[in-house]
Amino acid sequence: MSVKIEKTKNKNEVKLEFTIDAKVFEDGINTVFKKNSRYFNVPGFRKGKVPMNIAEKYYGIEMFYQDAFNEVVPAIYDEELKNNNIEAVSRPDIDITQMEKGKDLVFTAVVQTKPEVVPGQYKGIELDKIEYKVKKADIDAELEKMADKNSRMITVDDRPAEDKDTAVIDFEGFVDGVPFEGGKAENHELVLGSHTFIEGFEDQVVGMKIGEEKDINVKFPDDYFSKDLAGKDATFKVKLNELKKKELPKMDDEFAKDVSEFETLDELKADIKKNLEETNTNRAKRETEDKALEIVCDNTEVDIPSGMIETEVDNMIEDLNRRLSYQGMNIDQYLKILKKTEADLRNELKTDASKTVKYRLVIEAVGKDAKIEVSEDEIKAKVKEFADSYGRKEEELNKNEEFKKYIEASIKSEKTVNYIVENANIKAKTK
Repeated sequence: MSVKIEKTKNKNEVKLEFTIDAKVFEDGINTVFKKNSRYFNVPGFRKGKVPMNIAEKYYGIEMFYQDAFNEVVPAIYDEELKNNNIEAVSRPDIDITQMEKGKDLVFTAVVQTKPEVVPGQYKGIELDKIEYKVKKADIDAELEKMADKNSRMITVDDRPAEDKDTAVIDFEGFVDGVPFEGGKAENHELVLGSHTFIEGFEDQVVGMKIGEEKDINVKFPDDYFSKDLAGKDATFKVKLNELKKKELPKMDDEFAKDVSEFETLDELKADIKKNLEETNTNRAKRETEDKALEIVCDNTEVDIPSGMIETEVDNMIEDLNRRLSYQGMNIDQYLKILKKTEADLRNELKTDASKTVKYRLVIEAVGKDAKIEVSEDEIKAKVKEFADSYGRKEEELNKNEEFKKYIEASIKSEKTVNYIVENANIKAKTK
């Protein structure tokens, strides 16, 4: 076997020309035949018992070529990349020159490679200090959320409907005097001011009294999901059956005991403040790191191969599809709702994908230039943390070299970003 490697006219791209011995390719054909022999159906032979020479004559030897190529080539291709320190970042563009039983297999593979990145200025960059203070209003807002979770609904019968009430209504909708499908319900609970009904509907329920009947006139939005109703005027005959409102608990020490492990409201407030301060610290740290990376990336020129961007887009779509599956959807349904094609989605994602890839390359380049190292103890500690968090066996994870490489890269990336921030000139500025 022989391999010739040369750079193409395109930057960050190489061409590998392979000549694989005829015997190796023929062994691949034999392997493919054995794997698929049970599927061959030749008159006079039982399935799985057809000799290869008979299968060749009956089906044609060419039918085995592509599978034999896929059987033989990937391992050889990967080995040559490794031997020649080629970091491929795209799928190879294969061009087969010769593929025939009894002859050497000859083909070329053009592949994009990871670019060399020389980091721009990353020491002494100018950053504004980001700091978020916890205000009394922030603590009050958290207390209100707790109170809302512990509220109870009570019936109101001594006044008309008000904003934020829950109105229990019967309704039926008409367009041009004709009822439409899906426009009727009984004892429907509607939170007034929630904007869950057509614009203007809830405003007209406000002021109604229990037992009152009323015609409510609205107009469906032009972009309403039902084309039969979009942009049309409608009348709803509405009857108010019942009114309810939330009753919030009194904000005192008893409330603190009910919703937390604390004995007093002051202790609860202090704990809320502490948690908010921690959240704000993490938020400021994250935003500072993002800004630092943005500046260093702006200082660095990188010619990113298109294959890296396409791979990142693939990853983003795969992640989106996984998140959609939790909602009982898939990517095709999602695109149908948005009235977009996959090509549209890929084009929209390319900007973020390019940014992500550049960030990754720049962090790696800075880490290398700054000689950021990761110790075995740091890796073990991170593996233990992962095992504890996700209920995995630490011993098994430590045997997985690929996983440990991922952990090492993650730690190195984190340490590199910290290094950039620690060496920045940070000017005091409060948000």
